[in-house]
Amino acid sequence: MSTKSDREGLSLGYRILYRIKYFGWHLYGPAQLGEHDDPHMKLKRERDAKVAAARASRLAREAERSAQGR
Repeated sequence: MSTKSDREGLSLGYRILYRIKYFGWHLYGPAQLGEHDDPHMKLKRERDAKVAAARASRLAREAERSAQGR
């Protein structure tokens, strides 16, 4: 996956805040938790969901435009 597609649909402010939160959890977070309880994994799942939603929205818009262009 390219770096562009990894951050698709995410604003600069969101990406900065994500890094700050991730680093904060790294320093001050709990020692060891399961994958479902780990704050790092929760942040990653939320970010992945935002990217997937933005990608789906972009693909839907492109499909709509190409259908109208015919």
